[in-house]
Parts: sequence; structure tokens; C-alpha cells
Amino acid sequence: MRKESWKELTIGTINLDAGNSVKNLTGTWRSGKKPEFIEENCIQCFFCWLYCPHFAILVKDGEVVGINYDYCTGCGMCSVECPSKEKAIVMVKEEIELAEGSGK
Repeated sequence: MRKESWKELTIGTINLDAGNSVKNLTGTWRSGKKPEFIEENCIQCFFCWLYCPHFAILVKDGEVVGINYDYCTGCGMCSVECPSKEKAIVMVKEEIELAEGSGK
């Protein structure tokens, strides 16, 4: 199934399917900050996974292992809810690569 970014959605429509963000790459919504996962600080409480509104927290074999940036909107809920003394998820400035034009 091809996944659409929010820019490709039809204007003025209603999404009736529950969990429709799986069909759309909501990661293009980030504007300037993104979460960074620091594995050695993670206490595996799963609060980040529980509070992430876009299910962008990656879990493998029962452990949090990272962030799926295709769906992460950069809202920061994962970082705010992390109870670890040394945060396992911190918000960092996102470097965005711009396409090079023809120079004309």
C-alpha cells in the first residue's frame, strides 16, 4: 500500500477509518524539533509508547528501541512523559536538507 503525506490528502474530506494515520506519513508535520532516543537512559516503562498519539515509538521483542520518523510529528509528548532521571527521549533541533535548485 502506498502511503500518502498530508500534503496529498484531498481538501475538505473526512477520514472515517479509525487509525487512518497508518495510511498517511504524518512525519512530514514536524517543524523544527524531533525526539532523539537515548537507549542507555531507557528504563522500559513504555510511557512514551502509551502517550504517543501517532504510535511512532518502535518496540521490538518487548523493548522500546527507537522512533519511527515516518509517523513522528515532533509533538514532544514522549519526551514530556519520560519518567527516567536522565531522559531517554529528548527533543533536538531537526536539520532539514533542502533540495538544490537549478540556480536560475
